Amino acid sequence: MSIKRSENFMRYVFRFDLYESTISRISSSLNSKLVADRASSQQAYVTCLLMFFTNYFSSIQFIVVYLADNQLINIMARSKKHLGRYVDPRTDFGWKFYFGREDNKILLIEFLNSLFHGEKIISDLRYKPVEHDGDYEEMRRVVFDLHCIGSDGEVFIIEMQQLFQEFFKDRAVYYTSRLINKQLARGKKGSDYYLPEVYFIGILEFDMDRNGSSGISRVTERPYFYDVALCDKLTKEIFYDKLGYKMISLPLFNKQPEELKTVMDQWLYLLKHLSTMDRLPSFLDKRIFGLIFEIGEIGKLTEEELMSYEASLKHKRDAESVFNSAKKSGEALGHAKGLAEGKAKGLAEGKAKGLAEGERKKALETAKAFKEMGLPIADIARGTGLSVEEVEKL
Repeated sequence: MSIKRSENFMRYVFRFDLYESTISRISSSLNSKLVADRASSQQAYVTCLLMFFTNYFSSIQFIVVYLADNQLINIMARSKKHLGRYVDPRTDFGWKFYFGREDNKILLIEFLNSLFHGEKIISDLRYKPVEHDGDYEEMRRVVFDLHCIGSDGEVFIIEMQQLFQEFFKDRAVYYTSRLINKQLARGKKGSDYYLPEVYFIGILEFDMDRNGSSGISRVTERPYFYDVALCDKLTKEIFYDKLGYKMISLPLFNKQPEELKTVMDQWLYLLKHLSTMDRLPSFLDKRIFGLIFEIGEIGKLTEEELMSYEASLKHKRDAESVFNSAKKSGEALGHAKGLAEGKAKGLAEGKAKGLAEGERKKALETAKAFKEMGLPIADIARGTGLSVEEVEKL
C-alpha cells in the first residue's frame, strides 16, 4: 500500500465490526495530530493504521507507522495461529456450536437419522439438562455433552470423546444406566416397568479397540462403526430393542470423496475434514450440509464466541500434546523395565504399566494446570480422562 499525502491517510482506515471502537479512537487521535503537525512541517509526525485481513488461511494484523517526510514506513505484522475458515466440530466448542443449539437442531436430527439409517426416523428433538447428580452423596455425578429427548420419548446421549479412555465402554453403559434408573419414579408401586428407548451415541477420535482389548477380531466393511444392541448370542437375534450404542471411530474412517456412498459417509467425512475446507464441496449434499457452511464461518463468530473457540481449540491441542507425550514416556518407561526383566513377558507387562503410570501422571499434571487456568471442571475431566472427583481434589 502506498501513502502519498497525509490528507489521504484517513481513507485507508478500514472499519471492522470487531474493532470499530478501537479504530474510532485512533482516528480521532490522528485528526488532532494532523492539524498540529501541518503548522510545523519541519517536525516529523507519527500516524498509525490498524487493519485486519482475514483470508482462508490466516489473519494478519498490520500496524503501519508513517512519517510525514516519507523517510520511514515500518510495518509490524503479527500472525494469528491458523484457525482455518470453519469452526472445527471436533472441539468441545464446535460440537456444541453445531449440534447443541436449538436454532441448529436440524443438524443433530439429520446426523442421528444418518446413523440409524431407517432403523428409526427422528422428526424432532428437545434438549435436556446435561448435568446429573447422584441420588446419594457417594454416587458419582455425570455430565453429558448432549442429552436429548425425541418426539416419541426416546432418550439420546451424544458424546464427543477426543482422547483415548481405557474404560470408555464401561462409561457408556454407566451413562445409559443412570438415565434408565431415572425413568421410574422412586416409590412407584405396581408391575409397570415400561421404559423408553435409550441410545448412546459416541464420536471418538481414537480406535476403541486399538490394543485388541475386546479379544475379538472385527471383520466388517465398516470397522469405524459400532452398532451395538442386546442380542441372543446363539441366534444373533435382538433380545431387547430399546437400548443401543452407536459409536464412530473417526481415525478408522478413511474414505475418499468418490467412496462416499451414504449420508452417514458424508457426515463422517465432514466431521473429519471440515476444519481444512474452504467451501462446500460438490460431493456433499447441499440440502443437508449447507447450513453448517453457512453458520460455521469463523469470520461470523462474535468476539465472545471467537475467544471461546480459540480456548477450546487450544485445550484440544494441549490435551493431545500431553497425551502423546505421556504415551511416549510411558512406552519408554515400560520398555526399560521390560529389558531389565529380560523376558518377553516382562517387556509387555512393564510397557503396559509404564504407559498407564505415565499417562495418569501427565493427565493429573495437565488437569491441575487447566484448573489453575479456570477451565470448567467438567471439560477438564472429559479432556484428560479423569473423573470429576479426581479433578476437584487437585
